[in-house]
Amino acid sequence: MAGWAGAELSVLNPLRALWLLLAAAFLLALLLQLAPARLLPSCALFQDLIRYGKTKQSGSRRPAVCRAFDVPKRYFSHFYVVSVLWNGSLLWFLSQSLFLGAPFPSWLWALLRTLGVTQFQALGMESKASRIQAGELALSTFLVLVFLWVHSLRRLFECFYVSVFSNTAIHVVQYCFGLVYYVLVGLTVLSQVPMNDKNVYALGKNLLLQARWFHILGMMMFFWSSAHQYKCHVILSNLRRNKKGVVIHCQHRIPFGDWFELYGEERSPGDRFPSSRR
Repeated sequence: MAGWAGAELSVLNPLRALWLLLAAAFLLALLLQLAPARLLPSCALFQDLIRYGKTKQSGSRRPAVCRAFDVPKRYFSHFYVVSVLWNGSLLWFLSQSLFLGAPFPSWLWALLRTLGVTQFQALGMESKASRIQAGELALSTFLVLVFLWVHSLRRLFECFYVSVFSNTAIHVVQYCFGLVYYVLVGLTVLSQVPMNDKNVYALGKNLLLQARWFHILGMMMFFWSSAHQYKCHVILSNLRRNKKGVVIHCQHRIPFGDWFELYGEERSPGDRFPSSRR
């Protein structure tokens, strides 16, 4: 963005470095998993770390040292509790700044500065084009935080009232990553908003006047994919319930209906869309 400084793509700030490190770790795990068995000795701890749920139950009995790091898969709901509270708070601070002109809290402003990702107004860069871009970026950040919070709230509802979790487990490292993930996602989104000192820089009082075609398209895709993901989760849940809605087993069966007619995997096909990332 021409009129803003502090977020050039060439700068490897701490937050970008952390995301690159996580991506490299996932890529390394994938390559190790795909490597021929003769080249990589079998390691129970490594296999236990990259698998979760029903995939942990396949094969021989897992060592006791591996089972010591298990947490119930139903703890997925904790991810969304953290996301609703944390990202809801970030959304509140952003809304206060956008619509009421209130500055960010000092601790949040300092955190964004420490992460080195906040876009601050550059001196002498007050062209009309840069101000319009700033308004579009502020609206984009606001909408993404809204959708992230709405998605987390819906998934939390599903964890409590829709999903039927079996007695499978996830690794404690995977659990901690899930908690940290939603904290980092919110900060990453918020870091894209243009700022003037501790205040969000917005063009005019009516933020909706900055709406563009890609904002509308993004909203349509979000609601469309969210509705389909919810339907798919209901279908998966009903496979473990009787007609009265009572849970009768925790076995895995082949689902039918909605996107499952196009996608031949037991995992919800809605997980392939950005709005449904766990």
